[in-house]
Amino acid sequence: MVHERRDAAGTAAMSGILWRSLPVILVCGCGIALLSFGPRSIMGLFLAPMTEARGWTREIFGLSIAIQNLLWGIGQPFAGMVADRYGTARVLAAGAAVYAAGLFIMAWAPTPVWLHISAGVLIGLGLSAASFSIVLAAFGRAVSEARRAMAFGLGTAAGSLGQFVFGFLGQGLIDTLGWSMALIAMGVVMLAIAVLAVPLQGRSSVSSQAEAVMEASLGATLASAFGHRSFVLLTLGFFVCGFHVAFISVHLPPYLTDMGIDAAWGATAIAIIGLFNVAGSLMSGMLAGRISKATLLAVIYFGRAVAISLFVLLPLSPLTVVLFASLMGVLWLSTVPPTSGLVAAMFGPRYMATLFGIVFFSHQIGAFLGVWLGGRLYDTTGTYVVVWWLGVALSVFAGLVHLPIKDTPAPGLEPVRVD
Repeated sequence: MVHERRDAAGTAAMSGILWRSLPVILVCGCGIALLSFGPRSIMGLFLAPMTEARGWTREIFGLSIAIQNLLWGIGQPFAGMVADRYGTARVLAAGAAVYAAGLFIMAWAPTPVWLHISAGVLIGLGLSAASFSIVLAAFGRAVSEARRAMAFGLGTAAGSLGQFVFGFLGQGLIDTLGWSMALIAMGVVMLAIAVLAVPLQGRSSVSSQAEAVMEASLGATLASAFGHRSFVLLTLGFFVCGFHVAFISVHLPPYLTDMGIDAAWGATAIAIIGLFNVAGSLMSGMLAGRISKATLLAVIYFGRAVAISLFVLLPLSPLTVVLFASLMGVLWLSTVPPTSGLVAAMFGPRYMATLFGIVFFSHQIGAFLGVWLGGRLYDTTGTYVVVWWLGVALSVFAGLVHLPIKDTPAPGLEPVRVD
């Protein structure tokens, strides 16, 4: 009996070790990134059918997605603080429930107010707690410094794969079930995040004295971050990434239909962007571990300026749509591995979820403006041309901002040891 108990205990311990092993953490984390990034990346597919069915303007729909991006950004630092202190599993599970509720209510929303509450507030807050930002922070604690950039690339690539999968899946669901049932179906799928979050569960418990040391360390880290020039510049630059990603995700599909391109090409373009960003994110993750992360980011933003300029200047056709989507896909979220890598390089992994959440908040302010301005300027001018060229100007700005960033630890910040 004693031996049987020992064997059972040993088997249970081994099972626990395997369940919390690095490969399982990486696979489940990538699964969460794939699922959470999927629906929010295809909101543009619902713009036309929802506005036509409800008689809303594009600005109304755009404002809801802008609120979503803003609330995602506002909630991210707080979700990061909770994850840093209590672990990621509970945060991810709660975020998944709120995310799913937002999709369910969005499917029913009879008025713009309910659309703002569901697609805006609920999905935005759900994303702040169940998105790849929290997953990347968990990866940062689980892998060695040498492999951290590659792990960030894997997590980002998984999110992009979600965009590819849901790009086709979402349009298929809309065509077969209608836009309302498509939202409900995706809401059900989001609940799987709570299960995938289990291997990423909380950090080990520490004494109250150690907790006090950690809180003091967080305060010192935040003070150092806001006083560190490279961190401030990084935060400013990530604003531009949010502007591009949000504007293109929501307004590219209706822009193509306005220009006489079949609506199916909008879904195809979003899916192609997601597919090519799988390669782009992996490449970025590998390069971020070998060359200057700041220089890599500058190249990415200058590349976006070239891609958008060519797309606007060349005659529009399915071929140019595919070429633009492919090039933008490579540059899409390839900003995330070097950006998150710079945060970890400056301040270490201990408070990465909090600090990356602050940088990400800037990203979401850009996303808010990209989505809202897209709808606002379209309704007032009847065209997206002004917003496209604004995106080019912001690309150049971001490229220049990243050039002076230093890929080194922040000065004057002593590491804190917690036994």
